Formats: sequence, structure tokens, C-alpha cells
Amino acid sequence: MACRFTTGTIRVEPDRRHVTLPRLGTIRTHESTRKLERRIAGGSARILSATVRFERGRWFVSFQVEVERAERTPARPDVAVGVDLGVKCLAVLADSRGEIRHVLNPAHYDTALKALKRLSRRVSRRHGLDRRTGQTPSKRWLKANAERNRVHHQVANLRTDALHKLTTAISAEYGTVVVEDLNVAGMLRNRRLARKIADAGFGEIRRQLTYKTGWNGGQVHVADRWFPSSKTCCGCGAVKAKLPLHARAFCCDVCGLVMDRDANAACNLAALVTASTTGTGVAGDRGAKAPKPRGADQKTRVTLPSRMAGAGRAGGATLPRQRQAEARDRHQDTATLTLR
Repeated sequence: MACRFTTGTIRVEPDRRHVTLPRLGTIRTHESTRKLERRIAGGSARILSATVRFERGRWFVSFQVEVERAERTPARPDVAVGVDLGVKCLAVLADSRGEIRHVLNPAHYDTALKALKRLSRRVSRRHGLDRRTGQTPSKRWLKANAERNRVHHQVANLRTDALHKLTTAISAEYGTVVVEDLNVAGMLRNRRLARKIADAGFGEIRRQLTYKTGWNGGQVHVADRWFPSSKTCCGCGAVKAKLPLHARAFCCDVCGLVMDRDANAACNLAALVTASTTGTGVAGDRGAKAPKPRGADQKTRVTLPSRMAGAGRAGGATLPRQRQAEARDRHQDTATLTLR
């Protein structure tokens, strides 16, 4: 539910506690508007439109503002950082100077899961809305459902606040940020990790880093989706054939390096930018040996269905041998193109 105003009286009042909107008049705001009002009074900002929406049990008003921003520079513009996202640690940061930091996952949803289960049982015992029979919800159901939604809204607000603080700190400190092109939709198909992955907000982290680094004068590099950041040794560049998910430590069989799996992946991501410019020969270097694609160690076999091999038609009569061979050749060509 939202409504956008582009014409009429749209202004922020000087008392910094009220806004004036078309057809709605002057409305008091819960939060102070001092930052926006200070810019408007100084002539460095101009309001273009206002959008009123109902979200998470509250009414919000957002302004589209044209702002004159001063040029910003990160605190360390010459340092590149690799950001490896995970479930246990929300992000592992490894910069080009060898510093590694772990950001623990607050797991707001798991913390509130016990309360949500209790409130959901309470809602299920009330008489709720049923559109098939036309049953209207009872007042006790509405009260219990509002209490459960309040917890959901609190979890969403805490998650949004944590992600904004993380991405703001990264974009304000580093000049180059390297992230992975994660297939979040495919990761959510894992029924054992889907809840934790959705609670972490991988896609939102990448979206915020993209526009915040632009504000601060930095840049974002997205690693290829099939780049083996976890399987590559950050010391010698050797690539492991297999590295199961339960193995949380990376042990190199060539140089003997032993370190945390996520920290090794973050170091490889940071080396992607430095290697492309300096040619260090580490993971991601243009002159380095390319790793094997996924599944390269397995032999590819094409199995033809029995109906294509020699099955007959509906009446029991079999196809001539020439037509069977043509059908087999057509199927093999299609399979080969699909595998490529």
C-alpha cells in the first residue's frame, strides 16, 4: 500500500518534527527531520517527490531529494578487500595487506524463533479469517496476529539495521570491494540452510555495497560465479578437486597451508584485483593456470532411452533400421549440444 505525490505542497517544517503533504496536510513524524531540513535550508537539497507507504505495521514517508554531495574518498582508497559471505560468520573480510576480520552473524530470526512459535500456536487456536466459508476473524485472533506480526517486524528492522551498518563501514573504509556472484535462489533450495541463508540477506548486502561504494568514490568488482575461491590456496594458487561443505578448514596438499576456509576464500577474492593489475601469479592472475571446470574429473556418459533405441510404435510395429539410426543420431546431436 503506497501513494506517491509529485505536485502540490511538499515540504519539511522548520520545527523538524512535521511534514506537509498534499491532501494530507501537516503530519507529525516519529523521527526528527533535522538532516533533511538543514540541507533544504542551506540550499544544497531540493525535494522532488514524496511517497507514503504502509509497511511493517507503520506508516512511512520517504522523499526523493536532489542533493549536492561533496566528493568523498574512502579511508584507505588503495586497499582492496575481499568479502566472503557465510552463515556462521556473516562476512569474512580480507584485504590486500593481509588483515582478516570476522563479522559474526547476529541471526535475528533464530533468536526470535522460540517466541514466534509460541505466538503462532496462539494464533492457530483462535478463529481466524476463512474466505472459503466467509468466516470473519475474531477480535482475539486479530490481537494475537498483531502481536506475532510485531515480532516479525522487529526481526526485519534489526536485520536491516545490521546490514546497513556493515555495508556502510565496508564502503567507507576500502576503495575496492570484491564480492562473489552468489546464486542465492539456488542456495535457498537447500532445506537445511534455507532459513539461515534467507535471514543473512546475501543479495541485500551486495545491492547496498554496489551503490554505497559509488557514493564514497570506490568501486565494486564481482567475481565470476564459477571462480573456486574456497578450493584455491591463497598461498600457492593450487586448486583442490573437491572440498566438502563440512570441511571448515582449508588444508593445501602442495604447500601445506592450513587456515580457515572462509578466510582463504576472502583472501582469494582480494587477490583477484591485485593479481589482475600486478600479475602476482596467485589465484585470479591472468597468467595463472585456469582451474578445471566443475565436474571435469567425472566422465560424461550419454544414455539413450530405450524407446529411442529400439522401441516400436503404438501398434507394435518397429521402425525401420534406417529411421532408427536417424533418430539415434538426432538424439545424440541434441545431447552433445546440451552438454556443451
